[in-house]
Amino acid sequence: MQALLSKIFEDVKPLMGKGKVADYIPALASVDPNQFGIAIFSNEGDLYQIGDADTPFSIQSISKVFSLTLAMKHYGKDMWQRVGREPSGLPFNSLVQLEYEHGIPRNPFINAGALVISDMNQSRFASPHYAMSEFVRRISGNPEIKTDLQVADSEYEFRHRNAAMAYLMKSNGNFENEVEDVLKSYFANCALRMSCVDLAKAFNFLANKGYCTISQEQVISEEEARQVNALMATSGMYDEAGHFAFQVGLPGKSGVGGGIVAIVPGRFSICVWSPALNKVGNSCAGVAALESMSKHIGWSVY
Repeated sequence: MQALLSKIFEDVKPLMGKGKVADYIPALASVDPNQFGIAIFSNEGDLYQIGDADTPFSIQSISKVFSLTLAMKHYGKDMWQRVGREPSGLPFNSLVQLEYEHGIPRNPFINAGALVISDMNQSRFASPHYAMSEFVRRISGNPEIKTDLQVADSEYEFRHRNAAMAYLMKSNGNFENEVEDVLKSYFANCALRMSCVDLAKAFNFLANKGYCTISQEQVISEEEARQVNALMATSGMYDEAGHFAFQVGLPGKSGVGGGIVAIVPGRFSICVWSPALNKVGNSCAGVAALESMSKHIGWSVY
């Protein structure tokens, strides 16, 4: 496995720094794009890593999977009355589809869907971001995970489009709490700083039928783990989900911080990170690394 990581590292070197960092979030604009890391964590507890795999970065939309998991633990099947399970086909921050479908977001991974999930968690927890932070620290085994307050404040300052989605959903009766409170929790979750190693460990429950070997707990049921993986496969990669399924063939979730998490059900959880993004908001070198990995090993679930 370590030899494979070295091969992939060499394969993607020419792509490091290619693309553009997420400068629409001002606090992320200064991140060095010439960084790259991979971590792989097995269901048996073996860890393999290369490059900048221990460097913390802003997880951004990868946090939506954690938010969804917390909501599933407490709401079960009832939550699907408020958010769909279909691919969007439109940009992750689109208002058009939300208006047309009367305030019911297509899935939990577009921004509107993630905001509804955050609204559910706002109703459930006295301090939703504290609950989220404690959850990821526990399942990653890293008590030092923190939120980058500069990034959270930066995102809140430029919150207008997300606020518009939330108020549109509120006007349709699909938002319970104060919009500004939910937005603050949502952006704080996106601004969590985790490394590839942290994320590979934290996502391993999705490769292991919902069971976390680090915290020794059944995080969600085996059925729910399959459902989360299915949603990641169809909707986890913004507008590149089809390409990713075709080339990589694994459930995945990306974030504009440059991270991508992928799951090999029954075997491994993987995290790659490189901050420079392609035109749809996924890491250029990260996608290439997972394509290379799939080519060398053939882990595709299809």
